[in-house]
Amino acid sequence: MVRLESIITHRVHIQLELSSVQILPHCLSANPDSAIHSSHTEHRGNPEVHHTRCTGAPCKDRLMACVVSLYRPLSLLAPVGVRRAIVCRMSLDMRAREVFASAIEAVQPDIVMRRGLERTGDTLLVNGRSFTLKNNLHLVGFGKAVLGMAAEAERIVGDHLVRGVISVPHGIQETIRQHGKDQMLLKDGSRITVMEGAKHNLPDADAQRAAECIKELVSTLTENDMLLVLISGGGSALLPAPVPPISLQEKQDVTRRLAGAGATIQELNSVRRALSILKGGGLAHCAHPAQVVALVLSDVIGDPLDLIASGPTVWTEVWPEEIWSILERYGLSSSLPVSVKEVLGRSAPRWEESGEQSDRAAHVLNAVIGSNSIALECAGRRARELGFRPVVLSPGVCGNVQSVSRLYGLLARFACSRDEPPPELPAEILKLGPETGVESWDLCRAMQVLGEGRGEGWGATCLLAGGEPTVQLTGKGRGGRNQELALRVGLELAGMELPPKGPLFLSGGTDGQDGPTEAAGAVTDAGLGKEARAQGLDPDGFLVNNDSFTFFSRLSGGQRLLLPGLTGTNVMDVHMLLIPPIPIVVSGR
Repeated sequence: MVRLESIITHRVHIQLELSSVQILPHCLSANPDSAIHSSHTEHRGNPEVHHTRCTGAPCKDRLMACVVSLYRPLSLLAPVGVRRAIVCRMSLDMRAREVFASAIEAVQPDIVMRRGLERTGDTLLVNGRSFTLKNNLHLVGFGKAVLGMAAEAERIVGDHLVRGVISVPHGIQETIRQHGKDQMLLKDGSRITVMEGAKHNLPDADAQRAAECIKELVSTLTENDMLLVLISGGGSALLPAPVPPISLQEKQDVTRRLAGAGATIQELNSVRRALSILKGGGLAHCAHPAQVVALVLSDVIGDPLDLIASGPTVWTEVWPEEIWSILERYGLSSSLPVSVKEVLGRSAPRWEESGEQSDRAAHVLNAVIGSNSIALECAGRRARELGFRPVVLSPGVCGNVQSVSRLYGLLARFACSRDEPPPELPAEILKLGPETGVESWDLCRAMQVLGEGRGEGWGATCLLAGGEPTVQLTGKGRGGRNQELALRVGLELAGMELPPKGPLFLSGGTDGQDGPTEAAGAVTDAGLGKEARAQGLDPDGFLVNNDSFTFFSRLSGGQRLLLPGLTGTNVMDVHMLLIPPIPIVVSGR
């Protein structure tokens, strides 16, 4: 037997054994122009392995056909130009960080604004609809990424902007200056007023003043005006406007007690909308009859417009009976403040009717211009350029990080198994679907692709996912869900090979800040546990104390931490599992 190891590329490691040794020298004639010349190391794709037996003169043609078939679809993945040489020298860690950076770049405020707001002359195009600008544009916004969105919006609409008010997190302007991201700041002489509030992401008096200014602006608009509303994650805390006579403190106390009693996010939002003037379509109501266009940077799984910032531009019915039912379910109905009882006891709607539902809808356009799905799509394109076959699992991963880490650990073992995995492995993966928010068909699709890649020698694979898992707090350490997830996945991978022959996992928050730390997340692999113990660190102890940031900071000088700095955007988290090429052996007959 002779092994054709000259066919091995940096991504596709195939050992092809053939019989009839005598003619192999002829079959391997080195043609420098050939696509299979051994010096060409950048072929990529899904090779189809054929078994063949040489019987005489046609052997060369047959073998060449066999080998060429290995690379038939490779052009789909091949990078171009100088980048080829760079890819070969990049480690899995470097490529993972490159892919993560591309995900963030795709949802930068200025980029999503240019993608969602197009101007030609005096015509503004949004989501397929055109609007005529007549120096009649007003702007409001609220959220963590809104400052950058507003700066770009003002550059686009120019002199047609009359006035604007945005509510942004406390201290964000100074933080952006310190990070050198001046493109996210408003220029001198801007017609937009910036109001900071919601320190520690909690509604406060400053945020309430901003909400009152926003309400005042939109309430003066006429049918000749257009209102551009910019919304991003954190917008709910930056737009607190309780229905009088409810105070901000009273509203916060009710929602805090509900959350403490175990109310779902849907129940909390229902009560929050009922006690608010601007949420649940209230802002759009105040702006009627002006044309309202809302551009949304989503930080909620599935991009539900009624939940992002509590849906200030999405008409939502509030039924007092439903609210009372929720409050009674959690034993709070008898201990409510008098002001809350008064508001919920009113028979009239939150606001006077302003026309038919169709009339309302015609005056409001909501468009999601940035989301986790968009970030994953662009991450996949970059992964393909870097030599991976991208596979998106789901943009809606949720649930406890313990279940999520177990899922990624099992998927890594499924993909890296050199033999057919035992049937209990995919069964256990599917069982974790409901716990992690991943649909069964998405798991089946991912396993099918990973299985085909393992069995047919496709080469390296990049499994991408997004979402927002949760952490059960049992300690008082520093860290966030991404760093804890990375730590747990590293422990799940114990016993597997190290990169570049073994898998690598990355988890990072797109806002650049994972919990109360300067890290966005971390990168990990099967060597994490051994590396930690060699340095006197106990991973389990750090997990009990929810102290993942301290763990990664001490481990090897913090080299595994993901530190992109302030990104100015937020579309939840990005998870990445890099699967290296799995060598396969095809025996001749």
